[in-house]
Amino acid sequence: MTNKGKLARSKIGKSTQKYLDIAEIKENTVIMRDGTMRVVLMVSSINFYLKSEEEQDAIISSYVSFLNNLTFPLQVVIQSREMNIEEYLNRMKEKAHEQTNELLKMHTNENISFIQEFISDSKIMSKKFYIVVPYNPLSDKQKKFFSRFLETLKPARLIKMKEKYFIRRRRELTRRLDTVVSGLSSVGLHAVELDTQSLIELYYNSYNPRVSANEKLTEIKDLRINK
Repeated sequence: MTNKGKLARSKIGKSTQKYLDIAEIKENTVIMRDGTMRVVLMVSSINFYLKSEEEQDAIISSYVSFLNNLTFPLQVVIQSREMNIEEYLNRMKEKAHEQTNELLKMHTNENISFIQEFISDSKIMSKKFYIVVPYNPLSDKQKKFFSRFLETLKPARLIKMKEKYFIRRRRELTRRLDTVVSGLSSVGLHAVELDTQSLIELYYNSYNPRVSANEKLTEIKDLRINK
């Protein structure tokens, strides 16, 4: 590759990082460049239309009550992805090859053929549901405006320098997180907080949907960090 080509690739990498709003991900928390922070919940789903009319009314009532009791904004994200079942089909083919019972072997091959025919006509999609819980220090009414403003001055740099800023904001985020989890539970939804590894994978898959299908991320514990 020529020096010109290397320089072009370098510029592309730098420009991507420049426009990425995330400054850091640590301790199950997304730290944004503007000093605000996020935690992300993965939320289960319910089949609303299979519920009775009374159950539907109860769910709607609980959900409205949950929203009315919130004192901070939320972001609801629905991620839809095409499922890659090649690995599943390969495992089935291996099982069919290892099968000694001819009837079971034939049945397995028929299932493989059915799945291959089905996915050739329509895509199999998976949906995941997330709730993003934010915290902005400027929204903390208990502090004076000047104090809150100073905390947002070069926030990403301050957070890395002073752990106390992170601990304080994370504490407020945890309170909000507990409120959301409790409210969703009243609706019949189960919510789980994403850990650091899951957050990195979520954003990696979101920003690189094609690449992530074939290139998996290294586990955090296996990363070599140069200090």
